[in-house]
Amino acid sequence: MQSLSLSQLKSASFNLRPMPVLRPFGGSFVVADPSLLLPAETPDGKWHLFFHTTFGIREAVSDDGVAFTKGKKLLSRAMRPNINFIDGRYVLFFERTRPLGFNALNLIGAAKWNSEIFAVESRDLKEWSAPKPVLRHTRHFEESARGISLSNPYLLRVGNVNRLYYSCGLTFIRDCGFCEPTYVSYAESDDLLSGYRAAPDPILSPDRNDPFLNLCSGCLKVYRLRDCFIGIQNGIFEKDGKSASAILLLSSDDGLCFRFEKTLIEPRYDKSWMSQFVYASHLVRSGDVLRLYFNARNTANPLLGRECIGFAEARIEPCVQSRRV
Repeated sequence: MQSLSLSQLKSASFNLRPMPVLRPFGGSFVVADPSLLLPAETPDGKWHLFFHTTFGIREAVSDDGVAFTKGKKLLSRAMRPNINFIDGRYVLFFERTRPLGFNALNLIGAAKWNSEIFAVESRDLKEWSAPKPVLRHTRHFEESARGISLSNPYLLRVGNVNRLYYSCGLTFIRDCGFCEPTYVSYAESDDLLSGYRAAPDPILSPDRNDPFLNLCSGCLKVYRLRDCFIGIQNGIFEKDGKSASAILLLSSDDGLCFRFEKTLIEPRYDKSWMSQFVYASHLVRSGDVLRLYFNARNTANPLLGRECIGFAEARIEPCVQSRRV
């Protein structure tokens, strides 16, 4: 990403692949929060997709990034993965939840949510370490009447500092019947897996006057370009009496203070699988192509709602790709 400029990314036209690459299976109503490794980063030279279902985090494999297996289960009590390949090892950050029964009780208001950020490591994508706590609850804005939530981890290395962006807090979305993250914040450490200190205040908060952010903040993924940082964010908003979510492009000089640039993907009412929400995403580059993987939900209805994973694709012109930093 660091060879691209903001103007090049803003001019890129993302075309939606009409059908999802992964649909719910195995008794889960959702497949969600994609995080990917490209073939150049994996031992087998394949695409590896990390995602969560109702029952935990799974890893799926593909030759082309389009046709994925249902994969294997890696972790229980886990959701919203963020996979990284760093110095020859794989580090998977994720939201560690209470056991499934407690999560079910939370949906009916009989128990409070409680989640924090954990991580596991691997050298080969086969054997993984035991889960290790990385970021614990320390800030008042991470807690609400419905419980404690630290979620949607995303690692960005800024010089010698490890910056871990994360969502936090809980806002109840009435037509969905469940909560979404209220704020986005960050924590920093010199060590990859310990010593993170959370910022004193969130960097993204709900704004009643923002049409894409008037309910809560969703999640944020941050990338370094040649001339700035960008954020790919999905806010949760209310429009015409219904909740919805869209994926936005933000820019920043320091990766902390963001400004709106453009909308990348909105719900598509002609596509039943993404007719009300487009959610958490992961932007990757493969050669001349940018792919923005995301998960989408067809309806807010808690009984009928299903979440799938799909992507939109934008081609980088060869003359743009050849420019050097």
